[in-house]
Amino acid sequence: MATPLVVSEVCKSFTMHLRDGIRLPVVSNVSFSVAAGECVVLGGPSGIGKSSILKMLFGNYAVDGGQILVSRDDSIIDIATADPRTILEVRRQTMGYVSQFLRTVPRVSAVDIVAEPLFARSVPMDEARARACDLLSALNLPQALWQLPPATFSGGEQQRVNIARGFITDHKILLLDEPTASLDAQNRAVVVDMIRRKKREGVAMLGIFHDEEVREAVADRIIDVSAFSPRKAAA
Repeated sequence: MATPLVVSEVCKSFTMHLRDGIRLPVVSNVSFSVAAGECVVLGGPSGIGKSSILKMLFGNYAVDGGQILVSRDDSIIDIATADPRTILEVRRQTMGYVSQFLRTVPRVSAVDIVAEPLFARSVPMDEARARACDLLSALNLPQALWQLPPATFSGGEQQRVNIARGFITDHKILLLDEPTASLDAQNRAVVVDMIRRKKREGVAMLGIFHDEEVREAVADRIIDVSAFSPRKAAA
């Protein structure tokens, strides 16, 4: 499918249960698509709803209305209405996600954390670990750390593990939430190259990048999320 991700009229609000059920609007009428081989960037000021959009697309946040259509094999899945089992299958086979923070697992080595998405797809353990090592090496993570749990790593080291884990698969869709935020210039350049390679492979990517240099290097289009702000519309 030339357009693996289509978002149509999605809206989201949060209910503040400790504040007498006040509803806080986040975004409204979010509509866009991402084509294969395209990197689309969500722009706008902090707090406007960019990360919330990514979390809705990944199924972490429920939506109040609208559709999130994902092409999977010969079918179309609406993440907005899909059951949890279907969402987990979409994550395993179709849609990857690189968040701002690595959720570390006690006693699991960095290389196995990176390789885990391949283990889940029944890739042989030796092959999965070899591919994980290649990515960790490309991202300049010291080899001495590969067999250690990353809980005590620095923020930048943890983020490199996170990026390697997100990029190791051949998902058709990849969501990127500030992947370069904790990186130095050398490793930001590595991630830019990795994104360009994914584009050449036909992956549809949607990301948030506050680093203007990185954003300009990877973005095919920038969507101003301010246009979807209910608060702006009310003003």
